[in-house]
Amino acid sequence: MNKVVLHPIGVLRTPFRDLAEMPIQPTSTLSAPGTAEIFTQYRAGLQDLAGFSHLILLYHLHKAEHEQLQVTPFLDRVPRGVYATRAPTRPNHLGLSIVELLRVDGTTLHLNRLDMLDGTPLLDIKPYVPAFDEPQDVRCGWLENAPGQVRAARSDKRFTSGNDSV
Repeated sequence: MNKVVLHPIGVLRTPFRDLAEMPIQPTSTLSAPGTAEIFTQYRAGLQDLAGFSHLILLYHLHKAEHEQLQVTPFLDRVPRGVYATRAPTRPNHLGLSIVELLRVDGTTLHLNRLDMLDGTPLLDIKPYVPAFDEPQDVRCGWLENAPGQVRAARSDKRFTSGNDSV
């Protein structure tokens, strides 16, 4: 298999310095405004981005210290396959969040509804387009048994200690 090498295009700046204060998802009532500081060499890629209200951010979960293929999610007590969760202990430690774009100021994106640690390496940005990104007849697997519980959940340090993950 060929080696995959990713290079950050910027860094995410958020108020969350510690996992204990970080929300679990961007839809959480605990999510917060922040910025994406895009590196100068990627500035041209920001052209026309200001016309979108929401963005999909792909980033590296740089504080995830191990991998687990089975985790016990924070909304459940049953071990699940990591790919059936949003746990950070996935093999490539990739994160994805849909956030609100407030404005573009040079190479700084002002964002709302951030749920990641300050200093998180940003790998890519895609515009959120409802016609592309809102599928119909969605099933949510085991999460259908936990409606509404994610809104006030915070992260924790379990995923850095080798124990079960969030």
